[in-house]
Amino acid sequence: MTETLENRVTVSERAAKRIAAILSKEPAGSMLRVSVEGGGCSGLQYKYDVVDGSEDDDLVLEKLGATVLIDSISLQYMAGSEIDFVDDLIGQSFQINNPNATAGCGCGTSFTI
Repeated sequence: MTETLENRVTVSERAAKRIAAILSKEPAGSMLRVSVEGGGCSGLQYKYDVVDGSEDDDLVLEKLGATVLIDSISLQYMAGSEIDFVDDLIGQSFQINNPNATAGCGCGTSFTI
């Protein structure tokens, strides 16, 4: 899938390094799929899966040895987002800074548009 300015999703350097570290322990050719599905306390939630192949409609993001896939349906909800990785006193987690989200939960994995 071709990425345009309107649907641009970025991966921070911190996230790319962490994803590459995770994928290095998986079979060769593994990628991280980030998707949006119904659920969570705010209505929609992010899901992370390690997969071994992409689909025709996937947006493929590559950075620092990390490959991230986002399907076209999830991309509608994630347009303009940045995938980041945070390591602070509370713990480590991937966080998606989504400009489309109008509300979210405290854990950062559930949101409303």
